[in-house]
Amino acid sequence: MTDLQGAFAIVTGAAQGLGRAISTAYVRAGMRVALMDVRQDLLDKACAELRQVEGADCMPVTVDLANAESTVLAIQRAIAHYGSPRVLVHNAAILVNRPLLDISLTDWQREVNVGIQAAFLLTQAVWPLMTDQGGGSIVYESSRSGIEGFMDESPYCTAKHGLEGFMKCMALEGAARNIAVNTITPGMYMHTPMSETTYPEELRQKWVDPILLTPAFVHLARQDAAGITGLRLNAWELSQELGG
Repeated sequence: MTDLQGAFAIVTGAAQGLGRAISTAYVRAGMRVALMDVRQDLLDKACAELRQVEGADCMPVTVDLANAESTVLAIQRAIAHYGSPRVLVHNAAILVNRPLLDISLTDWQREVNVGIQAAFLLTQAVWPLMTDQGGGSIVYESSRSGIEGFMDESPYCTAKHGLEGFMKCMALEGAARNIAVNTITPGMYMHTPMSETTYPEELRQKWVDPILLTPAFVHLARQDAAGITGLRLNAWELSQELGG
């Protein structure tokens, strides 16, 4: 269980929603955070507010995670600034509900690449650094779409299913390197920009602020291969167990 004070975290999809909440929780735990997102306006605003309100040491990194070159340059920039990360949280995703015949190849590649190609490239970049420093933790944000199919969600479900398989392989490889690798699903309906466009009214009555799910992410940031690894976790349940 590693002390997080001064440690470095990378969070994707960090400009708003759950990614913003995770970044806030990491800052409150004493971490330095590289916030990655495609929305530079929202990203700069999020980082500025974290600095002003929380006294954060944070860095906004604008990146198109659907693009391999942009992803590699972004992670290199974050590492050059902060050094070896203690935790990588790949939270970014795209969900656009539509049937198969309405999906262009470009749209398919963009949505799947944000989910699984970016996970591969980000993991590959931090892997040797975590190995050299003696351990680390990697968390991939999943959902029910990682184990079930849903109508009109084929790119999203494909990406989330891919993350589940990738996690299992990386947890096995990470064991000898003391790197914990897990997937985590929210486990509770969240009030986020994505849910505002996808949730029906009955689910909006149940949604919670995503900050309530963040104790789980702080707990996972402290893990290495001797602790929690190779698991699909429920952020809501784990946060409740932790007293969040």
